Amino acid sequence: MGDLTLITHNAHRVDVDGHAMLMHVPTSALFELDPVSRDVYELFRRHDAVGAQTMQEALGHRHSPSELTDCVKSFLDLDIVRDAAEPEVARSIVPVEEIPLSTIILNVNTGCNLACTYCYKEDLAIPSKGEKMRFETAKASIELLLKQASGRDRINVVFFGGEPLSNMPLIREVMAYAEPRAAELGKVVDFSLTTNATLLTEEMVDWFNAHRFALTVSMDGPKALHDVNRKTVGGKGTYDVVSQKVRMLLARYTARPVGVRVTLTRGVTDVIGIHDHLKYDLGFAEVGFGPATSGPIAVFNLDQDALKRVFEDMKALGRRYVEAACRGENIGFSNMHQLLTDIAQGTKKQVPCGAGLGMLAVDKEGDLHLCHRFVGSDQPTYGNVDRGIDVPKLARFIETAQDRTEFGCKTCRIRSICAGGCYHESYARQGDAFAPVYHYCDLMRDWVDFGVEAYVRIMQANPAFFRTQLEPRLARPGAAQPRPAQELAR
Repeated sequence: MGDLTLITHNAHRVDVDGHAMLMHVPTSALFELDPVSRDVYELFRRHDAVGAQTMQEALGHRHSPSELTDCVKSFLDLDIVRDAAEPEVARSIVPVEEIPLSTIILNVNTGCNLACTYCYKEDLAIPSKGEKMRFETAKASIELLLKQASGRDRINVVFFGGEPLSNMPLIREVMAYAEPRAAELGKVVDFSLTTNATLLTEEMVDWFNAHRFALTVSMDGPKALHDVNRKTVGGKGTYDVVSQKVRMLLARYTARPVGVRVTLTRGVTDVIGIHDHLKYDLGFAEVGFGPATSGPIAVFNLDQDALKRVFEDMKALGRRYVEAACRGENIGFSNMHQLLTDIAQGTKKQVPCGAGLGMLAVDKEGDLHLCHRFVGSDQPTYGNVDRGIDVPKLARFIETAQDRTEFGCKTCRIRSICAGGCYHESYARQGDAFAPVYHYCDLMRDWVDFGVEAYVRIMQANPAFFRTQLEPRLARPGAAQPRPAQELAR
């Protein structure tokens, strides 16, 4: 062989309980290094270039020529090493020629009955009742979704706001129209809704149950933490009413597991305490955590030290998740579910999510946004439900998003899982939808390494966990929302 060199950003080693694991960065696939491949990999790590003579001198006394040749061939096939004399091949950009939607998000009302301090919605109307979407706009949205999803068997309609339950008549109308209309085309339509739960009634819950809505509640934990930010317009905490409604919901709702989404802010960071209250005291099936999305001057943003503490708490809860998984139990920690799913499936994203590809959001006027988070912002829109999608404009965005070279993403070892991070988080904090939020980067790399360790330990102790717990979760209708799978992101 000629001189070869290691492509360092295509391979990452993680040692777990005596197992040398190699993450193939372009595909997120995991391989366990045997003694031959471990020695060869470490040889490449120590030298800028390795030729046949160097390899024979360093490893010939331990491994046969055929073993070394087979190992090098495998590394070449995986694009972990390359000819040292040849330039590295640039990462290709996948051209976008069509928008194969699976999900449409209807922002049914700009109004909300709460005044949460960290709300990112730039079009939010408080304390007014807001401006409601008309049925004609929602109907056109459904028709656009059906047209763009011509090759799909299932589609997903998501109701968002403001508070979507403040426009319940429209939700009923959309369901009554979309179900038979999709059936005409041989498709099944699933419905999803995120709510603050304050407006829920028993009649609503029973109706959602009958139509198998995927429900997510926004709630921030026990009373002392929830009431810090989730307040009424008059400034009163909402825990008492929300917890009462949640208990009613979980007692009556049987169609699907109900999850809860927690927003972590300054002073609201007790990950384990929040999880235990929402999971065990109230009874949610899954608990997911995310930092507040906002600009850099917001007083509730997590600073770097607080973020580090949050990630350490996430790992502490993650270790409990692993211990339970090894026993065959599931503690309902959504962030770990997603992380292990990315690793188990070998996620290979070109872009961070399905925004703009598998998913678009519609505002009250029918304009199309990358996702629900951008509705009301000063960011560009990409067509209208009446005129259709501006495919060339949206394609330029998605193709630009695939190349984060100037931001350092090209050589990041978690690029196939992160792909640069959330567009809206970048827009809110950096003013640029493509600029990574750098203070997350090291923490996210550490989180993925933690995920590799968790995956290996569960696989060693109880591999059936992935079949019995993660696969059924992925198979649930609407489970991918709000990150629908599509070609570039998987």
